[in-house]
Amino acid sequence: MGRFFLVLLLVCSVWSPLAAQELNCKVSVRHDRILNVDQQVFTDMERAITTFINTRKWTTDDYSPQEKIECTIMFNLTAKLDGVQDGYEATMNIQATRPVYNTGFNTSLVNFVDKEANFKFNQFSPLIFDDNRVGGSGDAITDNLAATLAFYAYLIIGLDYDSYSMNGGNAYFKKAQNIVNNAPEGKGVRGWKAVDGTKNRYWLADQILNPRFADFHKYWYSMHRMGYDMYYDKPIEAKKNILSGIATLQKLNRDNPNAILVQFFFNAKSTELLNLLADMPVGDRQQYITLLSQADVTNAQKYQALSK
Repeated sequence: MGRFFLVLLLVCSVWSPLAAQELNCKVSVRHDRILNVDQQVFTDMERAITTFINTRKWTTDDYSPQEKIECTIMFNLTAKLDGVQDGYEATMNIQATRPVYNTGFNTSLVNFVDKEANFKFNQFSPLIFDDNRVGGSGDAITDNLAATLAFYAYLIIGLDYDSYSMNGGNAYFKKAQNIVNNAPEGKGVRGWKAVDGTKNRYWLADQILNPRFADFHKYWYSMHRMGYDMYYDKPIEAKKNILSGIATLQKLNRDNPNAILVQFFFNAKSTELLNLLADMPVGDRQQYITLLSQADVTNAQKYQALSK
């Protein structure tokens, strides 16, 4: 594996020969707006999703319990899906972190809201997913839950691998794109096609593998390995390495206006970058404030506030 924890665990001689799954995901389902449904359905829903994410083997690598990727998934059920029995309109908040070497700090990998996560759930049927045939039950809206969960599982794992080795996550990004290419279709199923919008799973998979965004991966790797993971031993050099990549993001955003991948990055990292700038002398911040305000328009006011 390209992960520094594997090396650390081997050195410490605490490696366990038992294979373990890759994700340690906490799942919650908000259902305040859903009336006249047995509450046990939502308990079973949380349990089924948690089991699917945490017990499935997503890679061929062996993970120790200490290596598992920490993540959370929260579904917000907003309404019953019209014309689909046991179907729900839903949004999905996905968060994932990875530890920073030699510190107690976890850096954010993913902090994203998928606004098109509609699905159907039958509490008496298991979630089924096959990489070679997305879904499995033949019911598109049911398969959409498993396919969407699998997509984000591969995306999280890919970003984690990418943060430890250059382009280390490509194999998992390709698995995520395979899900997009073979995604379920049916009433209420959205987010898998280019025509569904510009901020969906289709465009995430497309851009993360597109050569136009190769510099994203270079910066993602250097930010984590030459930045965060060096911070304890070489804080000045580490901070410089993190901040030097902001110009790369500004250029990516300029060359690819409104690219979801750039905003996806800032959804995860903007708070960390704000904290980093706040720790600098005011006179040293301005060049980075200008670049960040151009690259991350959503948070421009927060960056500009640091000019004072």
